[in-house]
Amino acid sequence: MTPKEAVELGKKHNVQYVDLKFIDFPGVWQHTTIPAWRLTEELFEEGIGFDGSSIRGWQPINASDMLMIPDASTAKIDPFYERPTLSVIATIHDPITKQEYSRDPRFIAKKAEAYLKQTGIGDTVFMGPEAEFFVFDDVRFDQSQGNAGFYYLDSNEGIWNQGRDEKPNLGYKTRNKEGYFPVQPTDQLANLRMDMMTMLQNTGLEIEVGHHEVATGGQCEIGVKFATLLKAADNLLWYKYVIKNMARKAGKTATFMPKPLFGDNGSGMHVHQSVWKGGQPLFAGDGYAGLSETALYYIGGIIKHAKSLAALTNPTTNSYRRLVPGFEAPVNLAYSHRNRSASCRIPISGPSPKAKRVEVRFPDPSCNPYLAFSAMLMAGLDGIQNKINPGDPLDKDIYALSPEELKTVPKMPGSLEESLEALENDHEYLLRGGVFTKDALDEWIEYKRTRELNPIRMRPTPHEFTLYYDI
Repeated sequence: MTPKEAVELGKKHNVQYVDLKFIDFPGVWQHTTIPAWRLTEELFEEGIGFDGSSIRGWQPINASDMLMIPDASTAKIDPFYERPTLSVIATIHDPITKQEYSRDPRFIAKKAEAYLKQTGIGDTVFMGPEAEFFVFDDVRFDQSQGNAGFYYLDSNEGIWNQGRDEKPNLGYKTRNKEGYFPVQPTDQLANLRMDMMTMLQNTGLEIEVGHHEVATGGQCEIGVKFATLLKAADNLLWYKYVIKNMARKAGKTATFMPKPLFGDNGSGMHVHQSVWKGGQPLFAGDGYAGLSETALYYIGGIIKHAKSLAALTNPTTNSYRRLVPGFEAPVNLAYSHRNRSASCRIPISGPSPKAKRVEVRFPDPSCNPYLAFSAMLMAGLDGIQNKINPGDPLDKDIYALSPEELKTVPKMPGSLEESLEALENDHEYLLRGGVFTKDALDEWIEYKRTRELNPIRMRPTPHEFTLYYDI
């Protein structure tokens, strides 16, 4: 969509407002709203100024003036405003030089796509994220100044409510780890998911499937069709926006927090990936599982850099409640055909070379998709450029391996602290082509340590009282 077409779209729908959305450094959409009279073709060249000092991870107050320039190709009618509103995703620029801002995650994704072309390896990368989420009926949490802290989650289908007096309790509570695919009435979210899928399609996303996920208490997944890196990241932000707002409209709440429940599966985000050149797929070949040498080297790069990738693909302290050895998440850095216990899986994709892809299974939906997708591409390209051999595939059930066998399999980091240390020691591959800058990575590490890791370190958890109060 061109600026002219975006203006015409606004006129066609008699929009009263234009909502300009952009993503902050940690990965949450921010927005500002302007009246429709400001919707002109010049808006897409000149943008609008704003104060960047209050945006997480961005400019200090002494250099806080910034410019957001909307990308006309992202324009669509926003379904959640009472007044007709056109939503457009913006990229952030310096107001003086007009250069795109080095810490703008969307700019980093643009540079990653450009770097792929610069290498000559390929000209297009496709990303297909599968973001899981929970839908709860009640959520309460608080942390006092020092003497109290708690969280409480509830779901009408949660197994913990099988004995609750619901006047009457009609049963059909989802047992732990048995939420995958049961029909109604056990699946109590089927109609809401259909409403979500319909709304996602109305906003232009191509939906492939929707279903209940493994965990009790409202875990779901809706599959969105793959797209190019930048487009896939844009789509994921729309996906999260629609899911959260549709849940709220239904009197419920949705979260993409990786591990909200103890004792059942967390929410992952498997990311399917493939590189193309000149309209031809590069991952199909006559090697293991029908992969090309290029694809195997790509996997080699992902496995080699997985520990530092985790700081961007699994960027929260809560991410590592899910990445626990022996439980549901693939923490062992191996690749395999079909095997869902491997961190890199080659899905059954049929005879078409165009469908051949690699599925990276350790990321989770708390990530900033522009950063996570870009980082995985850069790791894969490093594997191709340096011909990194991923080793032999591991086709056994990794969860069933003996301790002796597991010793030889490298693992994901066990904490956010460990992944940030890995990123400090292994980031040169991200700097190639100026895709990530040292300034952006330093700010990411500093922000995560001071604003997330340290506050969690300093606060006791409820279970610590169970373990240690009488010590």
